[in-house]
Amino acid sequence: MLKQGKLEDTERPTITLKEIQRSLAWSGIITTPLAELLPDKPKRSALNQLTRALLRKYDCGVRPVQTWTNMHLSCTSFYILVMCLLFLVWDPEEFDGITEISLSSDTIWVPDLIISEFVDVGESPAIPYVYVNSSGMVKNNKPIQVVSACDLEMYAFPFDKHSCPLTFRSWLHSVTEVNLTLWRSADEIANNQKSFMDDGEWELLSVPSRYWQVHQDEKDYAHIQFNVLIRRRPLLYVVSLVIPSIFLMVVDIISFYLPPNSGTRITFKTSVLLGYTVFRVNLMDEMPATAIRTPLIGVFFAVCMALLVLNLAISILVVKLLHHNEKECGGDREAFFQTFQRCIYLRFPILLNVDNPSLPTHLLLQEVVALRLYLQDGERDDSAQSEWVALCCKVDLILFRVYLFILVVYTSTLVILWASWSSI
Repeated sequence: MLKQGKLEDTERPTITLKEIQRSLAWSGIITTPLAELLPDKPKRSALNQLTRALLRKYDCGVRPVQTWTNMHLSCTSFYILVMCLLFLVWDPEEFDGITEISLSSDTIWVPDLIISEFVDVGESPAIPYVYVNSSGMVKNNKPIQVVSACDLEMYAFPFDKHSCPLTFRSWLHSVTEVNLTLWRSADEIANNQKSFMDDGEWELLSVPSRYWQVHQDEKDYAHIQFNVLIRRRPLLYVVSLVIPSIFLMVVDIISFYLPPNSGTRITFKTSVLLGYTVFRVNLMDEMPATAIRTPLIGVFFAVCMALLVLNLAISILVVKLLHHNEKECGGDREAFFQTFQRCIYLRFPILLNVDNPSLPTHLLLQEVVALRLYLQDGERDDSAQSEWVALCCKVDLILFRVYLFILVVYTSTLVILWASWSSI
């Protein structure tokens, strides 16, 4: 029995488990071991045991093969990596029928796949886990944001098509160590557009792929290339660039119906030319910047500007022809009649004294005849002026037809070039 009392710190008794059991047995009390009274330690789950068993002797820093030349890896789309690792194989019956587990991607060996056209690091989300099935097949669904270099041919803008390659290859391992194959067939990848999301400006046509090997440093390296074929949606640029230019050109053509002898024709054409210049300056940012080859739409704008200038020059020429022999006394109608009356009185002063009875009749007759001849000369001048105006109108009509012919030929050529480039 234990005595209760105050003990000093240096004399504290120590009681063991065996002494407690012995004293209870001496007193006739039936006891059971305390280990049996404690709750059972939980067993590890089959998933936990499987994970530990797979990674117990697995080294993620070493290529997991039994024979150093045995490795198969396939890559499909642009972000699903499937590979077979021999050391991650198990019998599902030994682990409660588990056929697939997820492991941390840091614990799995991953090949050094790169994209040759990378020019910048994209903001790709990190996926921390991979799926592994019982046959050792590892599937790594890893989305990648690719910022790549792509040669753009802007000649047919905005009806242009482009091919942007994405080349997957191993930087270090040769084809005897890591080989690349497609998980799906090339035709399925090329024609399956459901897996791709179109941009608002670009339309995805197809994604053809090919496989080849590059011999370098006495080794062959596997390459898989996906050519992303895209086409620009031209509606925005047609509405904002092409159609306004066509409208201004139509207005410029209609201006030929203004009379060539009116002063508003040149003013109107100058206003159209100025408006087109302002339109081009405001939309300069929407044009593609390229120094290799001038786009067709740039040629279109330049030729439209040249045609507007040519039309203005034609109008100036016609107006100059109309007024090349204009009299100095010409002006408005009232001033003309006043000047004409003054000239008549100065040339025929006797007409001022018609009411004078002492005036000889033959002198009066001579003055009347002279006045008639003078008026006939004026009528001949007016007739010549009318003929000259008619001639200038014919010249204006001929120049208008030549201008219209040049515009039609140029527009047809441009449409044919755009159609041929967009169908390539």
